[in-house]
Amino acid sequence: MMRVPVLVAAIVMVSGAGAQQTLHDLGVPLNMDVKAGEKVSFFITSVGMGDGANLGGLKGADAHCQKLAGDAGYGAATWRAYLSTAAAGREPAVNARDRIGAGPWYNVKGALIARTVSELHGDTREEAYGGNRIIILHALNEKGARPNTVGGPQPLQHDILSGSRTDGRAYTTESGDRTCKNWTSNKEGSAQVGHHDRVGGPNQSWNSAHPSRGCGQDDLVATGGAGLFYCFAVDAK
Repeated sequence: MMRVPVLVAAIVMVSGAGAQQTLHDLGVPLNMDVKAGEKVSFFITSVGMGDGANLGGLKGADAHCQKLAGDAGYGAATWRAYLSTAAAGREPAVNARDRIGAGPWYNVKGALIARTVSELHGDTREEAYGGNRIIILHALNEKGARPNTVGGPQPLQHDILSGSRTDGRAYTTESGDRTCKNWTSNKEGSAQVGHHDRVGGPNQSWNSAHPSRGCGQDDLVATGGAGLFYCFAVDAK
């Protein structure tokens, strides 16, 4: 599963068709399944909400996804933020993987991201080996641009908020705060983030690489992010 991210890290200075050709030359199976005009059902937010990891909870994050999608012409779909929350009081934990529909999902260029929730998270050995397509080539925002990656323009923006384990499920409360108080804090706590470009440790995960330094905007920037998160269309077909 890790051979694609490792090779991607070696060519982060290459972009566009050149990067795709380079990966092909290296023998990496891209599994793109590009379909011109396919319904857009996945993107990374082009901007955060400006208040660190205080997103107004899941409701506020979903609304941000919906607004960006609408501004880009994809508002007919129902959009959800890929974010988990921890159990709090009488409220149970929410798993990011359970919020995003069944798939398949395509980026704004028509490249397949994953066919199913299981494939997205590598639930089976075969799916884990093949991996999803959230790598530097296909992890695009709603405008078709890539967030800043290692070796590219600065500031670095490859940290993507998720609050999730690698399987897309929420952390237990024993693991400490990984969701900045369920996406309502811009001060105390931390946020679990993934790397959209699959570069950097400790595990090169798209959805669960490491916790942020804190929940404020400056904390997210210092860790290598900008308060961005993934958006999926729940009614993708």
